[in-house]
Amino acid sequence: MSSPTLDRTQKIAGPKAAAVTTARLAPARPAVPPELRITDNPAAAVLRAATRGPLFRDIAAQTTGLSIATVNRQVSALLSAGLLRERADLTASGAVGRPRVPFEVDTDSYVTLGVHIGSTVTRIVAADLSGRILGGLEIATPQTGQDAALTIVARSAKAFLDRLPRRKPLWTGVALAGRVEATAGQVDHPRLGWQAAPVAAVFSSVLDLPVSVSTHVEAMAAAELLLAGRDSGEETRPGSSLYIYARETAGVAVTLHDRVHTPANGPGSIAHLPTGSDVECTCGRRGCLEATVGERALLERAVRKGILPRPEAPRRPLVTDLYRAADAGNAPARELLLERAEILGRAAALVRDMFNPERVILGGQAFTGYRPGMERVAQAFAESTTLPAADLRISRFGGRVQEFAAAVTSLSVFYADPLSAMRRATRTAR
Repeated sequence: MSSPTLDRTQKIAGPKAAAVTTARLAPARPAVPPELRITDNPAAAVLRAATRGPLFRDIAAQTTGLSIATVNRQVSALLSAGLLRERADLTASGAVGRPRVPFEVDTDSYVTLGVHIGSTVTRIVAADLSGRILGGLEIATPQTGQDAALTIVARSAKAFLDRLPRRKPLWTGVALAGRVEATAGQVDHPRLGWQAAPVAAVFSSVLDLPVSVSTHVEAMAAAELLLAGRDSGEETRPGSSLYIYARETAGVAVTLHDRVHTPANGPGSIAHLPTGSDVECTCGRRGCLEATVGERALLERAVRKGILPRPEAPRRPLVTDLYRAADAGNAPARELLLERAEILGRAAALVRDMFNPERVILGGQAFTGYRPGMERVAQAFAESTTLPAADLRISRFGGRVQEFAAAVTSLSVFYADPLSAMRRATRTAR
């Protein structure tokens, strides 16, 4: 019954991706702001409940708190829209009547496309309506002008999507660092040199799909809220959560009860949080968090210390080389990584003390890439916070946080108002 999926990430180089055959571009469509929240829409509540697997209507009523009559109406509407399907094969023996036929999300007919544009690497993934990643690819983020770079990435996404012919594409979500103007789908990305980059316009023209654009750390926090409980049944709610991300960039997002806080003026920044290190930042100061813990800066220090060899084209050192050196017993490599972990733990404690949330979630490969470092992060956090012990967690998405951030950006509008989203998607899709 299930259609074939791609079971591993593929990697292709940026120039190769640029060679994708171009098609006639569609007119650009208005951006659709993502919905990084849990809504009280009854159809959305039923759809989210069904993402965990086959469900009887009376159980759906208990799970969502809706009446049986309301559940019946929403299930009928979602079945008509094609978002749900019934599972007559799972009907309880001796049951009579349609209400005892379980239903589930249709995970075979549709696909959404998620794109995470990083400073050096871009990930393109396909997700079904339950939020499961079906497959994806990586390309080097084009270091060209913003319009050319966006076109290359969008055409790579189109080529990838064309390899899933049995699924109907519904939506595109793009997550990236910088300041996002979600209503216009435009992005200022200082690290890439982008200003008012027309992300939504380019992707909608190439893909002819509705497009939502989100700041990537806010999207990661939304993935914890909307997707993390899909398999375990445990949702990251209620209360407040502080999400801290670190890899090449460092960022923070706050979830208040059922909503990721998305400031109108753009996300807050912890990039220049002082750490006490002597690493020089592009801002002219020393010891800024992002300049100290970012992978590029970390690798430069590893080369200067002789831990890693100097780069020789086309091979450049990777952070995994540093991890392998530490695992192999290289003491300076281990010391460098544990130093970064301690700085991250202290920084997380400082930010936690400012917000005092119910829980703190750490995401990004700077936290998760080197397992011994995770213990040092927790230790430094506990020693540095001035508040009582916190609920400190590592993101349940591990090293795939970027992929799920992109996926939830493409799905969030469906999880907020599925019937309206489906009408918009089927009206604009080819």
